[in-house]
Amino acid sequence: MAEVMIAVMPFQGHVAPMAAVARAFVEAGHGVRVYTGSAHADRFTAVGAQALRWTSAPDFDEHDLAATFPMLRGRKGPRQMLANVEHVFVRTAAAQSDDLVRAFDERPWDVVVADGLSLGAHLASERTRTPWVTVSIVPLAIPSRDLPPPMLGLAPATGALGRLRDRALRAVARAGAYGIRRAYIAERARAGLPANGRSFDEAWYSSDLVCATGVAELEFARSDLATHVVFVGELTRATAGGAALPTWWDEVAASAEPVVHVTQGTLNVDPHDLIEPTFAALGRQPVLVVAATGRADDPSLPFPAPPNARVAGLLPYGALLPRVDVMVTNGGWGGVLAALAAGIPLIVAGGDLDKPGVAARVAWSGAGVNLRSGRPSARTVLRGWRRVSTDAAYRVNAARIAERLAEHHGPAEVVEHTLRLLATRQPPAAATAE
Repeated sequence: MAEVMIAVMPFQGHVAPMAAVARAFVEAGHGVRVYTGSAHADRFTAVGAQALRWTSAPDFDEHDLAATFPMLRGRKGPRQMLANVEHVFVRTAAAQSDDLVRAFDERPWDVVVADGLSLGAHLASERTRTPWVTVSIVPLAIPSRDLPPPMLGLAPATGALGRLRDRALRAVARAGAYGIRRAYIAERARAGLPANGRSFDEAWYSSDLVCATGVAELEFARSDLATHVVFVGELTRATAGGAALPTWWDEVAASAEPVVHVTQGTLNVDPHDLIEPTFAALGRQPVLVVAATGRADDPSLPFPAPPNARVAGLLPYGALLPRVDVMVTNGGWGGVLAALAAGIPLIVAGGDLDKPGVAARVAWSGAGVNLRSGRPSARTVLRGWRRVSTDAAYRVNAARIAERLAEHHGPAEVVEHTLRLLATRQPPAAATAE
């Protein structure tokens, strides 16, 4: 049996899929420790793993990032994305690796399995000379000569002029991310690591094994995708468990009107961004709108809901999704995969971080429309809903992707691929960290 260290960035959207991975390793009989923030430690002890909390790294509240990272205050869109990546994910990496190396010194692991935004796990794997597996819980952002920069939310261009456009955009993106690259170099130095010849864009991904969530049908075609990248489908499947049913649930179960689900996600949960324009767009349409605010502790809204809308903080997708006709989403990858696994066509308002790329992939696959904004107008939402609800092609494509997702059992496949990797490696000699 293997000793496995799992590293998880302390965000709900990261914790849920990686808890499923932790459970799969535990159920297979392996020793499992999980390094994450204190707010999520209980989620991993509940599946039988030992939880290790961020100590040297700042143990932040995902719902109030600015309290720990004041430089994020008041930012949205591209400025927020760049600041988030630099300060939350990059500038905490050396401290994360310090925590992990201490855990390794106490009890060496055979492999570190990390969510794809846990840069500290990458540094720790170098410092301990142990294999590193990336679990990409967001769409792949591995640089490619065939694609535009992932943060722009663009589908690959076609033709000579289009390829020239993408080449130019890649150069601009490299220049724009200069500060982040500089921060990464500084974090490597703080961790006592020299330059290793890998670019910053490549640093998020293991050169041994990348388990990518989703399926190839949701990934842009590229000629240079490495052979050690494998698609594993979903990591969390919608079940009847999870959030409790709201008091108004019987109205959903009995509804004769199509159900439209709108979700604000669990990170940027300002309901003015997406829930409010969706209410304005669909409040007089023959549908039942079911909204999730993303805040279980306070599901209230700062504006009135129309008569045909019902609101909760979180909702159990196992019960909800079989009743949903169309989903309006901020582009969270886990929610998008859950909807597509249920064959639900999507309206995606991806505003920041990886979400514009999610929106572009959904549109490229033909399973939904891309609203090209995280704060769409009511008119834009209404046009998107009319397209998706009247054009059968969107539902056909969503069903096609559902079939591909059903072929996978994500957590078990992560375990299988990881053990196959370990079988090709010698045990770490002298298991001591630098």
